[in-house]
Amino acid sequence: MNFFLFASSFTFFIWLAHRLKKNRKIEYQNEKSFWDLESQANSTRRKSLDDLDYITIPFETLPFDVLSDDETIADYHTTVRSISEKPIVNLSCISNTELKLRYGAPNITILSRFDSAYTVLARTLQQWAVKLNEDGFVKEAMDVLEFAVSTKTDVSGTYFLLAEIYMNLGMSEKITSLIDTAESLNSSFSTGIVRRLEELLSNSSV
Repeated sequence: MNFFLFASSFTFFIWLAHRLKKNRKIEYQNEKSFWDLESQANSTRRKSLDDLDYITIPFETLPFDVLSDDETIADYHTTVRSISEKPIVNLSCISNTELKLRYGAPNITILSRFDSAYTVLARTLQQWAVKLNEDGFVKEAMDVLEFAVSTKTDVSGTYFLLAEIYMNLGMSEKITSLIDTAESLNSSFSTGIVRRLEELLSNSSV
């Protein structure tokens, strides 16, 4: 019996040592691949930025005329107008290494500015829509949220609030398109957004 336990323990430790060695080798290979790719990215020359998906703010369809005297809303309007004067690109789901490989290492600073402008825009649109919805301007909030979704935002609250508005307005079928957009996101938030939207859609059909 003792021999059996010893043999079993010995076999387990042999397996464990092999497993640890294999994991270390995989980690080393992954780290080496990352740094090789990063080195290649850092040596990539500047490339054209013409194919970027620049975002244009649709002033003609967004509700800038609603609650414009409200101090909070006015701040959101000012922020959006200010951002519109800069290039805006949603790069939140693309790593810096990939950006440098695509557009060249010298462009990483300007690309970061484009993405920072988008981050502020996405956050402001969400806050603006929440305020409109709370003050009873549901249709206007929906317009703001739908624009935000069209930019492939990964702000979870944007999807959830828009889905709730659709449900309240008897437009639950539109949640399906939100799910499709959320599934297309290259974001760690995608799975959680999709799961919650599917729950809302399921509850709306009960």
